[in-house]
Amino acid sequence: MATHAQAIKRHKQSLKRRTRNRDVRSELKTTVKKLRTALDEGAPKDKLNELFRDAESTLARSGRKGVIKKNAVARRVGRLAKAVANADGAPAKVVAEVKSPAKKKKPAATRAKKKK
Repeated sequence: MATHAQAIKRHKQSLKRRTRNRDVRSELKTTVKKLRTALDEGAPKDKLNELFRDAESTLARSGRKGVIKKNAVARRVGRLAKAVANADGAPAKVVAEVKSPAKKKKPAATRAKKKK
């Protein structure tokens, strides 16, 4: 534990900041999760717009407070806006990941010719 007065003060400040940041981050996750869930369930457009406004406001507030960086705020808001704009009110479809086909190796004779 710190012994100098200034170090004690800084420790107290860091604890206050930590609790504030944790609360803000938790609220942020909750609002974004509500919007994502509504998108997946195919909620109506007006409901999505309302949830988007809440999420955007929470993101902006967390950026102003320094909980997350401003570029991260812009990136997240942009992605959410794009998702809301592309939402058509139908539940989201689960699409299986498509792997690219493995490259076929050329026959040894072809590789040998190129080396010469």
